[in-house]
Amino acid sequence: MNILLLGSGGREHALAWKIAASPLVTKLWCAPGNAGIAREAECVALDVADHAAVIAFCKDNAVDLVVVGPETPLAAGIVDDLAAVGIKAFGPSRQAAQLEGSKGFTKDLCSEFDIPTGAYRRFDNAKDALAYVRAQGAPIVVKADGLAAGKGVVVAQTLNEAEAAIAMMFEGAFGSAGAEVVIEEFLSGREISFFALCDGETAIPLAAAQDHKRVFDHDKGPNTGGMGAYSPTPFVTAEIHDQIMARIILPTVAGMKRRGIPFKGVLYAGVMLTAQGPKLFEYNVRFGDPECQVLMLRMMSDIVPALLASIDGQLKNFDLRWYPDPALTVVMAAKGYPGDYIKGTRIDGLDDAASVEGVEIFHAGTVAKDGTILANGGRVLNVCAMGKTVTEARDRAYQAVDRIKWPEGFCRRDIAWQAVAAEKLKG
Repeated sequence: MNILLLGSGGREHALAWKIAASPLVTKLWCAPGNAGIAREAECVALDVADHAAVIAFCKDNAVDLVVVGPETPLAAGIVDDLAAVGIKAFGPSRQAAQLEGSKGFTKDLCSEFDIPTGAYRRFDNAKDALAYVRAQGAPIVVKADGLAAGKGVVVAQTLNEAEAAIAMMFEGAFGSAGAEVVIEEFLSGREISFFALCDGETAIPLAAAQDHKRVFDHDKGPNTGGMGAYSPTPFVTAEIHDQIMARIILPTVAGMKRRGIPFKGVLYAGVMLTAQGPKLFEYNVRFGDPECQVLMLRMMSDIVPALLASIDGQLKNFDLRWYPDPALTVVMAAKGYPGDYIKGTRIDGLDDAASVEGVEIFHAGTVAKDGTILANGGRVLNVCAMGKTVTEARDRAYQAVDRIKWPEGFCRRDIAWQAVAAEKLKG
């Protein structure tokens, strides 16, 4: 098959690496790609937002399958536009992508189909939103309704923080994404990421993972797109796994079908493990980043048939196999991220780092220039490793990190600290 992958981040490098390993692939392109992806696929300078250009490329190159990495093209209806001209594309339709594209849409779906989540209200003006938070008190969560590049959520610990977040959103900090605001109950517990592959009728679980959103060690500092992740997580027991499938994932797939907008693609549930059981706090409609990186390392099965089964509605007879060994990824970011950071700094030592046993390095924001690798984003590298235990995977990943020569970069040093502590207790 000829396959086109859309995107340019660490998630897409992991997908390119996994897709390229499939015996079903004749040719793999990635648009626009990055310096790491260029080792797995031919990178093409296509504007992913220009659907006509993507379609023309697919026709000119006899592309059989398009795999969409990021959420923005999904929300913009790229899958619908490709399907309309007979090109298979992996991912949800524009309407189904509202599960990520509108927080209010998802909360209303939960309410209608009895999916456990925090109490919430939707607001289109600051006055009513302020009155609501003052009545509820803090801590409380304030969310821009639309896509805000992972930055539209404020977990307000005080009333002042909540009021400032409401003002910021209604004053246009996130453009049209903040035209409506969802205010919801603060859920306390342990946060995990749960992934399922869906075909509109059926859902099959992928692996659970845990990511680390805050920028600094000990979960300090602002939220980011994710500073590291590992899978599996010891906190998703077999019982909790079954509860998440039965109470959250399957009712969502059934509810979307009943609404006439079947969901196909990856459903990524942000789940809080509360004292009352698992509760959904958000949906994403694509692979997580950096969770995708650890899932691709652990996936034993060929991914291409799984993507096709999702598109063709054939998951009910499908099974995926996983390596039992844990995988872990450490994100190396440019100093200053998630605020202002410098681009164009040189990175050395990548081959030496990749020679550590069990290590795979995925590029998130890099560019190649004159034979050197330069940083070209906020999150720049995903240093991944597998091991017999989470502790071994973590040790290998940090051993590789220490071989990378990039003074302008930084990383968290405590990825998977909870799981490492749990392994120590087991002895």
